[in-house]
Amino acid sequence: LADIWKNMASSGRPEHQAPPEIFYNETEAAKYTSNSHMIDIQQRLSERALELLALPEDISCYILDIGCGSGLSGDVLTEADHVWVGIDISPSMLDVAVEREVEGDLVLGDIGNGLPFRPGTFDGVISISALQWLCNADKKCHSPAKRILKFFRTMYSIMKNGSRAIFQLYPENSAQLELLTQQAMKAGFTGGLVVDFPNSSKAKKIFLCLFCGGPSQSLPAGLGSESDITNSRHKFEKGSRKALKTSRDWVLEKKERWRRRGRETRPDTLYTGRKRRGHHF
Repeated sequence: LADIWKNMASSGRPEHQAPPEIFYNETEAAKYTSNSHMIDIQQRLSERALELLALPEDISCYILDIGCGSGLSGDVLTEADHVWVGIDISPSMLDVAVEREVEGDLVLGDIGNGLPFRPGTFDGVISISALQWLCNADKKCHSPAKRILKFFRTMYSIMKNGSRAIFQLYPENSAQLELLTQQAMKAGFTGGLVVDFPNSSKAKKIFLCLFCGGPSQSLPAGLGSESDITNSRHKFEKGSRKALKTSRDWVLEKKERWRRRGRETRPDTLYTGRKRRGHHF
């Protein structure tokens, strides 16, 4: 994994600039509805995380999205007919999620203080680009090792027996990944690392796949052959993946879905999907 760390440890990492609740301010949060490239990457990572969860087919599951941000991963869960709850430390990111009228419930909280949910609640957990933030001590009172262990212990308790948690992350080095894995095992999890496209500097992605009790499970295989990349691109071009939507497109489609479900929905106007100022979570 030596080459992975060279790419991951590049300068300008967000977690080196400010704590997440400060870094993800109104300006940064706005990018998550205006930057189509960022939205596309988030969708792809979320789809892969959902695939690695290996949920039962044709069953609506209850999923926790850790570091949910503006709800882009939640959109993928909604499209797959799952019910979800998102937790994030950034009020500005949650403001955007509220403005986008995502279908999941939203919780403002610091995951390093533990997860505030009832035991045995969730059928699965996903997290995109968030876990590495726990490796930083943003306050003098913060001990990354203790915060990570508390996070994993509370997560273990709120998951159903036999369920999975999938974390896509950007570890800065092997020491961070070792710390995260070590603390997860202390909390009771089994599992390991899944690396997609390890020989590609652009497509390479790291996933921590954790199993919560239940029968012994095999670690999923990482993607990586040239045929995998070709097949993946082919499927997207053929339209098996929905086209990227603008904010207005997304709102209109969701309102139509609500109407089909018999939910009371406001009529469409010229202002539908436009950014509203002064709206707070």
